[in-house]
Amino acid sequence: MITLYGIGNCDTIRKTRKWLTDQGVEFDFHDYKKEGCSEKLAKQFLKQFSVEEIINKRGTTWRGLPQSSKDNLTASNAPQLMQQHPALIKRPLMCINNEWLLGYDTDRMKRLINQ
Repeated sequence: MITLYGIGNCDTIRKTRKWLTDQGVEFDFHDYKKEGCSEKLAKQFLKQFSVEEIINKRGTTWRGLPQSSKDNLTASNAPQLMQQHPALIKRPLMCINNEWLLGYDTDRMKRLINQ
């Protein structure tokens, strides 16, 4: 079972979807724009990755946040921020056979898919 989490119009998500399709791999796509990011899902992500790993601080969404939100980001308030601004979640984020992967890494994707 493979689930890819992201935003449909993200270039990295498009690249990941194409790579998976080219490999003949079936996967589910959870689009934050259509399905949102629930508190439960955000907390699940934070069980796998630290706040520093999961929050994209290089994007326009991060730059647009109030300084107080940036200065006070913690594991306890990150889920609410991730719900309100799912574009803050680094992409691609995948669950492949119950193993988690953050970032575009075809070697690791192949290893996890072929386990």
